[in-house]
Amino acid sequence: MDALVNPTESSLLHFTTAGSVDDGKSTLIGRLLYDSKSIFEDQLLAVEESSKRRGDGHVNLALLTDGLRAEREQGITIDVAYRYFATPKRKFIIADTPGHIQYTRNMVTGASTADLAIILVDARLGVIEQTMRHTYLASLLRIEHVVLAVNKMDLVNFDQSVYEKILADYMAFANGLENLPLICPIPMSALNGDNVVERSMQMPWYSGPVLLEYLETVQVLTQNTADKARLPVQWVIRPISDQNDSKLGNLHDYRGFAGRVASGTFRIGDEVLVHPSGMKSRITGIHTYEGEQTEAIPQLSYSITVADEIDTSRGGMIVKSGEPIEVGHEFDAMICWFADKKTLKPRSRFHLRHTTNEVRTVVTEVLYKVNISTLEKSQENLEFSLNDIGCIRLRTSAPIFFDSYAENRTTGSFILVDDQTNNTVAAGMIIKRIKDAFEEDAEVTI
Repeated sequence: MDALVNPTESSLLHFTTAGSVDDGKSTLIGRLLYDSKSIFEDQLLAVEESSKRRGDGHVNLALLTDGLRAEREQGITIDVAYRYFATPKRKFIIADTPGHIQYTRNMVTGASTADLAIILVDARLGVIEQTMRHTYLASLLRIEHVVLAVNKMDLVNFDQSVYEKILADYMAFANGLENLPLICPIPMSALNGDNVVERSMQMPWYSGPVLLEYLETVQVLTQNTADKARLPVQWVIRPISDQNDSKLGNLHDYRGFAGRVASGTFRIGDEVLVHPSGMKSRITGIHTYEGEQTEAIPQLSYSITVADEIDTSRGGMIVKSGEPIEVGHEFDAMICWFADKKTLKPRSRFHLRHTTNEVRTVVTEVLYKVNISTLEKSQENLEFSLNDIGCIRLRTSAPIFFDSYAENRTTGSFILVDDQTNNTVAAGMIIKRIKDAFEEDAEVTI
């Protein structure tokens, strides 16, 4: 079971913004930072000066996140920008992602670690294809919470009927998702600050939370130390020395498997399986730069020693006995295709990077593509081009050690890399069960 984190001073919320071009994502984040008094005076002065040089008639708060020169010149977000701020109730990490369709891969990058997604809709335009694409991706990435931010309400005279029409259209689409997030709709004006940090006097008909209030109080699922223990091996530490070290003992005899714990907890004395050999052993030591530890917890890096001479290297996996991991050459996966000059089709070959492992892989079958507008699964055209989403079957040259993405976001995800250009061409989420996912009765869980 995942644990619920209460919104306390020490809690941390990762969230991302998404939406189409000019929906106001960067402006919303700038307003959030400005109204919550989370920016420094020199930052504000720099933004004011930039706004004057650009000829803006107001302080352009979007410039707080659009840091690249090209972004400032074009008035669009190109790269993922991360910002950090805190209130007395919670700490936040924000990923401001692009809205342009050609930068969908950047949106996937920013959303891959998010607990919550803010999906903006321009009140004048309503729900459009990019709104649906980003919502589908949020669902695919197992983001539990979505804020539907109906922005620019000031440009439709704060009309309640406009907001309700957009909400109805959005829910008609969202209700067709296999992994439906918890959705909180909020009408707002990021430019003027309505319902961002302070409640708007222009929309008395809205009685729900304002954005910051919701962000401070939403309960999010977090990795539990009781999850299945997984340590992808990044490096084998083997000093060749006869000296003694106060932290490691005799360096000549030291052999540690180093990596970052993906999930679960390892403790000294735990029985473990070490892949690819599948041999059993027992943990005898857990070390960091600070010295020996009694346990290894998720998302921190350690060097682990075991009682037996076991052969593994980068790309291997240490798991706790009784918590088996899938080991195999073949699996199904949902992918989002990133490349604009290359397509994916059956028999395509790539490098697959999964945790610390890299192997060659071939697409043995394209099972279906998803029509973003209707959520229908289609087998009519099985060639993937830019931003296409669908399900494929892969076979790797060597076994990988994985869980389904639904069970573990780290060991259940991968990227495909073009072997000629070394460009990342797709992000994938593993489906544990291998079957014809296009059949009507097929159960697809990611």
